[in-house]
Formats: sequence, structure tokens, C-alpha cells
Amino acid sequence: MNAIPLYFRIPVLLVGLLCIWQGIYLFLGIPSYLLPSPISVFIAFKDNQLLLWSAALTTFNETIIGLILGCGLGMILALMMSLVPFIRQWLMPVILISQSIPTFALAPLLVLWFGFGISSKIVMAMIMIFFPVTSAFFDGLSRTPPEWIELGKTMNSSPLRQLLFIRIPAALPSFASGLRIATAIAPIGAVVGEWVGASSGLGFLMQNANSRFQTDLMFAALFILSMMTICLWGIVAIGTKKLIPWAENTKDL
Repeated sequence: MNAIPLYFRIPVLLVGLLCIWQGIYLFLGIPSYLLPSPISVFIAFKDNQLLLWSAALTTFNETIIGLILGCGLGMILALMMSLVPFIRQWLMPVILISQSIPTFALAPLLVLWFGFGISSKIVMAMIMIFFPVTSAFFDGLSRTPPEWIELGKTMNSSPLRQLLFIRIPAALPSFASGLRIATAIAPIGAVVGEWVGASSGLGFLMQNANSRFQTDLMFAALFILSMMTICLWGIVAIGTKKLIPWAENTKDL
């Protein structure tokens, strides 16, 4: 049975969630300042388009730069740990410690060190992103079938050629899984940084809207953030499916 295309499933799910949301609003009689209706959120979106899109552009730039740099850092760390066991023994505890610190506890320090501009948000996104990429890519490099390595050795393949043409291609499906996870959480890192200290972005806009009880505007910003995340994840999922066709975990996307 063929999987239903991703571009069809997402709109259907969104329409279904909006209908459930509207039904809850109507039948439970929840005050609009607690849960606005989808219609009021649409009106808030329409009335504040320039403000919302300007904030979304800031968050999008922070997310993309953080995603690229975080994935690059994750791949480098995974390669270092895979190739040099001595480095792995010392580097893995440092990586785990970096993930044990709560994000909200780290964000104020990053703002203090890197300022209120885009740099602190990019670093925050990188910190959240690099771990799933490092973990998944390292796991893929460690699980290369031994018979493939032995075949390379019988053909007098150098360690570098074994890495480039055997181990890395074999690890790409695992890397794709880590990349999809990183894509889904990348906007969170940028928004958390904006909540702590920023002058623009969706996180900054949501914080101000919340303080003014503009719940409909806050939901409009959340909707844009959700759509941004879904679109980025969809692009990465479709891209990895096309570029890594031998990956079993991409066939049902």
C-alpha cells in the first residue's frame, strides 16, 4: 500500500485541527482572552501582516543559520569521535553536559555574552541542534556493516576512501533521521533566545502580545512558527528521500 503524499496529509490535518479548535471554542464557551477562535486569529493575522512577516523573517534567518552551523558542528564532532577513540572518551561527556543544562538557564548567559542581536539566537539554536545530528551520525558511522569494510580492504582501499565511499554513505540514513529532528527543534532555540532578550522576532512578538493579553495575535505568531517548522521539516524530509533513496526510514514520508 502506497503512503499518502506528505503535501496532502498536512493540509488535511490542519483543516481537521482547525475544525476541532472551532468546535471547542463554540461548545465550551471559553473566553477569547484564554482561547481565541480561529476566525479572530485570522483577523489578527490580517490586521498585523507586516509586523508578523517581519518578525517571521528574523526568526527564519536565525533558524536557518543556526541549522546550517549546528548540523556542520554535529557532523564534525561525530567524525572526530568515530575516527579517534581517545577524543570520543573525553568529548562525549562534554556533549552530554551541554545538553543537561536547561535551555532557559543558558539563554540569559548567551544574551549576556553575545548581545541582544542575532548572534545569541543562532548560538542557542546551534546548541539545541547539534546533539541529535552528532548522536545520529555517530551511530550511523559506528554501525557500518563489517563486511563492507572487509570488502574495501580486500580491494586495497585506503582508510580515507573507506570513510568517504563506505562509512559515510552507510551512515547517511542515520544522519537524515538526526537532521529531521534538528529541523523540527531548530525554531525553538531561536524563539527561546528571543524570549529572553531581543528586539525583533516571533518570540519577541509573542512575549509582548502575551503581556498585553493580545491572545489572538500570539496565536497568529504561533501559527506562523508552526507553518515555518512544518515547511522546513517537509523540505528536509523530501530532500533526504530524494538524495538518500537507499534509506529505509524515508520511504513512508
